[in-house]
Amino acid sequence: MTDIRDINLWESGKLKIDWVTKFTSLLNSIEEDYKESKPLKGKRVALSIHLEAKTARLCQVLKAMGAEMYVTGCNPLSTQDDVAAALAHEGMNVFGKHGATAEEYENHISAVIAAEPDIIIDDGGDLINCIHSKYPHLISKVLGGCEETTTGIHRLENMDRDGKLMFPMITVNNAKCKYLFDNRYGTGQSVWNGINRTTNLIVAGKNVVVAGYGWCGKGVAMRAKGLGASVIVTEIDPIKAIEAVMDGFKVMPMEKAAEIGDVFVTVTGCRDIITEKSFLKMKDGAILCNAGHFDVEVDVKGLKEISVKSFEARQNIMGYTLSNGNTLYVIAEGRLVNLASGDGHPAEIMDMSFAIQALSVLYLATNRDKIKGKVVPVPEEIDNDVAMRKLKFLGVELDVLTDEQKKYLNM
Repeated sequence: MTDIRDINLWESGKLKIDWVTKFTSLLNSIEEDYKESKPLKGKRVALSIHLEAKTARLCQVLKAMGAEMYVTGCNPLSTQDDVAAALAHEGMNVFGKHGATAEEYENHISAVIAAEPDIIIDDGGDLINCIHSKYPHLISKVLGGCEETTTGIHRLENMDRDGKLMFPMITVNNAKCKYLFDNRYGTGQSVWNGINRTTNLIVAGKNVVVAGYGWCGKGVAMRAKGLGASVIVTEIDPIKAIEAVMDGFKVMPMEKAAEIGDVFVTVTGCRDIITEKSFLKMKDGAILCNAGHFDVEVDVKGLKEISVKSFEARQNIMGYTLSNGNTLYVIAEGRLVNLASGDGHPAEIMDMSFAIQALSVLYLATNRDKIKGKVVPVPEEIDNDVAMRKLKFLGVELDVLTDEQKKYLNM
């Protein structure tokens, strides 16, 4: 079963996946460990993550571990049609098209849930919302699932608080080997990859406004500073604001930052971060983009309504001219700039995150009876396993505590 753009694109997609595979040493080692025993044999896995080459590699490894894969994307603009074709060519059930309409996207989400999965891998919470709202009769079959993002975990926590989450979900995003590296270094690099390749403009000397100073915001700000920008952070959390100040950045409200910013990057996971009152204060030529999960952080709809003219300024960049004569530019319709305007996080970073995913799926499949609660942290042994595998491939050795040192620390 598939619903993809064109199966004939598979060779191009295979080239992308083959390239990534050279740099996913952790996933490769997990595949090697479990391809013979196939501990996921007989399990159906429904997956909704950005449908590009690194995600495809995770799908390949899960399939090698015995899983029957049902795959879709979590954002229509990040789906790569040739990668979808490559997975379909390998016999996986793939539902995804670049630029899918809202209706098509919902149908793709529904299709992987209708396959009656045993395990769900989600990125943002759309699969979980779908099965709870449209397919409650399938819930009893589900062992559990894994959530990739901060936004998705917020949705899970809200469902759990209201007593609506009906099976355990492992919070992959909160694993140290995920957020300390993926969110910080992965987002930091991939956001600027997306901005730079789309705009072809210099960053040095510009005022860059980063909305949100969580781990993703820290990465975006760090890389902007490294590229020579003056960085301004906007925050609602007083402790994170102090962190930003001590990291050498200016902190101010968005309305003040709007007056001086040249490039704006939202990384909050919330909505209405940049709205009309800020648009009207911005410089002519200001560039806006979003690195949060959903396209609600920059109010693009509101910007369209107050503009007197809109036009395609460059591929994947829309210009909006306001009544004051200033033109603002929005990259990728306000969707995830690192994926809608790029290839997402570097392969070595996603290797760590997806190693956590693969081992968490294995944990669900083999330890379901031991899992208590509905919103479940990644077991520490999985985090440490991934860290030790990574150090091994980096050629890094650690000190080991002596018996005396262990005794001293446990006094």
